[in-house]
Amino acid sequence: MSGFPFLPVLTVAPAVGALVVALLPRSNAQLAKVVALVWSLAVLVVTAVMCVVFQANGKRFQFHDSYPWIKTWGINFTFQVDGIALVMLALTAVLVPIVIVASWHDAERSKRSVNTYMALLLALEATMVGVFAASDIFLFYVFFEVMLVPMYFLIGSYGGQRRQYAAVKFFLYSLFGGLLMLAAVIGLWVVGGHTLDWNSLQHANLDTGVARWIFLGFFLAFAIKAPFFPFHTWLPDAGGAAPAGAAALLVGVLDKVGTYGILRFCLPLFPEASRFFAPLALALSVIGIIYGALLAVGQNDLKRLVAYTSIAHFGFIGIGIFAFTSQAGTGAVLYMLNHGLSTGALFLIVGMLVQRRGSANVRDFGGAAKLVPVLAGCFFIAGLSSLALPGTSPFVSEFLVLLGTFTTHKALAIVATSGVILAAGYILWMYQRSMQGTLNPELAKSDGFKQDLTGREKWVVAPLILLILVLGVYPKPVINVISPAVTATMHDIGKSDPVPSAVGEHK
Repeated sequence: MSGFPFLPVLTVAPAVGALVVALLPRSNAQLAKVVALVWSLAVLVVTAVMCVVFQANGKRFQFHDSYPWIKTWGINFTFQVDGIALVMLALTAVLVPIVIVASWHDAERSKRSVNTYMALLLALEATMVGVFAASDIFLFYVFFEVMLVPMYFLIGSYGGQRRQYAAVKFFLYSLFGGLLMLAAVIGLWVVGGHTLDWNSLQHANLDTGVARWIFLGFFLAFAIKAPFFPFHTWLPDAGGAAPAGAAALLVGVLDKVGTYGILRFCLPLFPEASRFFAPLALALSVIGIIYGALLAVGQNDLKRLVAYTSIAHFGFIGIGIFAFTSQAGTGAVLYMLNHGLSTGALFLIVGMLVQRRGSANVRDFGGAAKLVPVLAGCFFIAGLSSLALPGTSPFVSEFLVLLGTFTTHKALAIVATSGVILAAGYILWMYQRSMQGTLNPELAKSDGFKQDLTGREKWVVAPLILLILVLGVYPKPVINVISPAVTATMHDIGKSDPVPSAVGEHK
């Protein structure tokens, strides 16, 4: 199976599925849903096989495939993955079928084409797989830009209030970041020997000043995509207006393209520039942790609150990346995976509550746990995972990030730890005001709150809760996959873990 073209198949298959679903008769919406779900499950199966075949202690990059594209420019369809990309592909493959099930009736409520909605989800999956699998930088850039299109239509056509404003803002911010990346890609092609192949560019001898400018172009594009503070303002609008399923993919996977790009391209290709700009990146990350948490505390809209929590979480990922230790780097990548599961679960559960109530305002709930105790319990578990409670998967990530950062930047680690306290505040405040307390009489009158979790909703929530708890107790298999890739990245930038002093050592 090692010779099977996993990555080309995983990239093309969802795109073909999107075309098939789009061409199905619009009069049979149920068929479109079933075909989209089966197609996404097939992608999940192939991804699972690839994960089994992947050798954690083998070559750094595996499943290499390359096909000629633009020979004049030395550009190819080149695919390969390391442990970092593999876990992102696995996250994508897991979330998409869950989102399809969660979005079973979303398009019908919007009175728009069900076929188009499901096709857009599969098209989005194709671009997400492509961006994590691409090795040629121009191919990466193409997927980086194209993924904006399906998400733009998911928000603008199927979202809630202010959807057009949110979609345009998301598109313009991302497009501006893409233009910065395009300038950096062109510059890299000119000074890098007229090639954009990652393996070749890693050994290119770039002028220090030029490398810093090109790094800055890539970094700003990725910082906008993530988003890091102060490039975050599009996220609450897009996350608040998008359908719950699209929001789960937006914050769960799409945003990780930014942090993945920093790890995959900025650090290995521009080691000196990475070290030079690390203090700036660390400062923005720590500010993002505190600022995002404080903004989340002041939100009354459930979806916007969850979106703001992600700004704080990306701050932790940022300091994990730029602390330049293997513990912090491994924690950052693990955080990318666990944040996708945790925030994906939060967005989907909030979506269930919003559908039942017809509102995302915290004040419109109150005492809901008395009517839907199982749904409230799932909401509580997802919330606890978001604040990184021990026993949930984000705790392992956050602990590794703070541990690795403390060995090199003690003051930053201490300040960042205050974000944990703020996280407890906004999560518990959100849960207490929406689920506990005196029952809102309007909830008892609502038909949506006459039934707890439905069978379909259980299939949405159960896999995510299970993964959050299992990885919180036993993250070793995932860490074993991530660690070699992170260690290799640290080696690329000339960094190694500080050697601890022996207890009682005297000079």
